[in-house]
Amino acid sequence: MIEPAPIQLDPAFDNVWDELQHRGSVHVSTDPEALRHLLGGAPITFYCGFDPTAPSLHLGNLAQLIIMRRLQLAGHRPIALVGGSTGLIGDPKPTAERQLNDRDTVAEWVTYLGAQVLRFLDAEGDNPVRLVNNLDWTAPLSTVDFLREVGKHFRVGTMLRKDAVASRMESEEGISYAEFSYQVLQGLDFRELFLRFGCIMQLGGSDQWGNLTAGTELIRKAEGVHAHALGSPLITDADGKKFGKSEGNAVWLDAQLTTPYAMYQFWLNQDDAIVVQLLKSFTFLPSARIAELERATVEAPFRREAQRELALQATSFIHGREATEQAIAASEALFGSGDLGALDAGTLAAAVGSLDRQATATEDAPVLQLLQETGLVDSLSDGRRAIAQGGVSVNNQRIDDAAATLEGRLLHGRFAVLRRGKKTLAGVDTAVETGA
Repeated sequence: MIEPAPIQLDPAFDNVWDELQHRGSVHVSTDPEALRHLLGGAPITFYCGFDPTAPSLHLGNLAQLIIMRRLQLAGHRPIALVGGSTGLIGDPKPTAERQLNDRDTVAEWVTYLGAQVLRFLDAEGDNPVRLVNNLDWTAPLSTVDFLREVGKHFRVGTMLRKDAVASRMESEEGISYAEFSYQVLQGLDFRELFLRFGCIMQLGGSDQWGNLTAGTELIRKAEGVHAHALGSPLITDADGKKFGKSEGNAVWLDAQLTTPYAMYQFWLNQDDAIVVQLLKSFTFLPSARIAELERATVEAPFRREAQRELALQATSFIHGREATEQAIAASEALFGSGDLGALDAGTLAAAVGSLDRQATATEDAPVLQLLQETGLVDSLSDGRRAIAQGGVSVNNQRIDDAAATLEGRLLHGRFAVLRRGKKTLAGVDTAVETGA
């Protein structure tokens, strides 16, 4: 049985701000000393926004949700804003205009994202998460009122200097007035949450810093109050490439888009150079345990103990204990001595689909032919030799007959894992071939 770490603050820190700093969760902020004092005192209300530009949240959003959960554990009051209005516009990408989604699609995604948020933040207790939609206050606002009450507080020169805007101004694409105004909409959100709920801090990725400070400046000018912003580092791979949908390498929190098995493998395959930081950012393991794993990575990197712990903890937090146990069982069945037949159909499909070598076939397809088709052997004669030497198996059952077929060997009536030797694998899915 797996044992995910309890979701709790690290007892080594008396102030949640110190824990966030230790975990590398703070890249930029308005006033570190003021924030440390604020977060170490009476509960405050804070928020983070999530735009429905896709049907699921992703890894970058998870980083924010975990920071929110840590702050919630410290007694502070979270607001999760799902952008029904800002999602209709989209924040400026560095290189090109976003494609606008229709209103019905955005509304549907608002519902999806709201449900996902509630999986990660506590909706009960003394400081439950409050879920809001910014369309509720922007839809009734006329253009004239928007310009008079909000737009008058923004200076075009300042807006042009924001990184996201400046990079687009220098590109061939330029920037539309709609995306240029996105920072005004986000500033309006912060002010509205301040007026309605006393919200005085906003979280976001460091690439959103211009949008975050648009809100603090609006509150300062319009309300005479100093609000705060906290920008966390971007989540990148070992090569420094950002994980995200705009980069084409998004890791989704929806199990239909990134399966629990694929999620587990994602964490398991992280590089030694970044695994410790990922443990700090994406798990609730205490600092003492992370230090142990850091030493293990240096002293015995071949054991990949840190990666296995990361995969266990992060996948359990995202998809739960049962799905993680299935993912671990699938990994062991493919690459160890586990039982492929014990896996449920969904997990097995994800595991088979993750293999580099793939084939589709009918239920009576010859194993020898599939060995060649998937590249496990160079030729049919090579395949016959491999079978004769006992080096070929289907679903972990050794094949002794070169004339053997898949008939009677499929799992869930559909899947086969071909193996040559110990670690050379190929997946076969008969449902594609039969149209099932």
